[in-house]
Amino acid sequence: MKRAISVGSLEGRGVIELENASLLSPSFPRKDAPFVKDSPIDHECQNFSQDVIRSKVLSSIKVVVFSTKINLLMPFGPLAILIDKLFHSHGWVFLFSLLGIIPLAERLGYTTEQLAFFTGPAVGGLLYATFGNATELIISIHALKSGLIRLVQQSLLGSILSNLLLVLGCALFAGGLVFHKREQVFNHADAAVDFGLLLMADKSFNEDTSNDAEVPEISMWESMIWISILTGGISILSEYLVSTIEGASKEFQMPVAFLSVILLPLVGNAAEHVGSVMFAVKDKLDISLGVAVGSSIQISMFVIPLCVVVGWMIECPMDLNFQPFETTSLFMSVIIVAFMLHNGTSNYFKGMVLILCYLIVSASFYEHIDPMSIEDNPSIAGP
Repeated sequence: MKRAISVGSLEGRGVIELENASLLSPSFPRKDAPFVKDSPIDHECQNFSQDVIRSKVLSSIKVVVFSTKINLLMPFGPLAILIDKLFHSHGWVFLFSLLGIIPLAERLGYTTEQLAFFTGPAVGGLLYATFGNATELIISIHALKSGLIRLVQQSLLGSILSNLLLVLGCALFAGGLVFHKREQVFNHADAAVDFGLLLMADKSFNEDTSNDAEVPEISMWESMIWISILTGGISILSEYLVSTIEGASKEFQMPVAFLSVILLPLVGNAAEHVGSVMFAVKDKLDISLGVAVGSSIQISMFVIPLCVVVGWMIECPMDLNFQPFETTSLFMSVIIVAFMLHNGTSNYFKGMVLILCYLIVSASFYEHIDPMSIEDNPSIAGP
């Protein structure tokens, strides 16, 4: 009996020791104990990180997409693609693509400004020079790929005319209405230098990038992601825009020169137009002049030479041989603007004069028959 008890006690003690070992050492797992992969703390951390990411994405979309009324035009971009697939109407595809690019171009300027907060002055100036006129550059590259050299020349010329006459005219007119009891003043010396450089077309560009915002509204990585998305959207719509411009000319009974010089620049100058007017109504006319005139210098000194280089690379040589009518229009526009601002003051009447000059230029290009268009595309030159 004592022997049996001792044996049993030894066996019981062995079982207890085995169970204790299974609790202390991972090499002895219990079969009936469930395996826990993640602790409740891990689940809470994962949910918290997902909520933070979701909140950040929604906040970024709210700031970029829903913070300005001009984004109401964004649905026209998908509509242009849908109409092209279903109805093949070049006129409506061209018009809707035009309207769809406008908010994308404006938001591209905004996100570039936000990204410039995180860079130094040199890199920030390069960003402005590159993405400030990215819309014109993208449209020009698509046109060069299609062999439409005259479209590139005329659209870039029209962008310069639009900045000098329409954008600046609207800024002076709006600022003059707000401050109608007095004349607005600006730095006459800087303006004189800018207009002289436009006439000579010779500058290292340095744009005034001052603004009211002291801190960025979105992060650096958000800015870079949005720039990529917006640039891709502009590139897609630009392809539809270029491919349908000749068909739109036939449907709307408008010369290609008018569509290239007058309508296309309205797309690329959306950001400059809004920014210049906003600064003018805040009595910051120096910045308005810097935006309008500086953008014209960017196009003449950066975009046009770059298009020549790109055309040479893709075996579509583009020259700078603009027609006499176009060169005269640009020269006279620069002279008129310089004369209006020669005394360093501005009012709404001067802005109205510039707007009327732009309307005259628009009517001239509508009636003007481009000899190069007749030679290259006689079917769309009109009677």
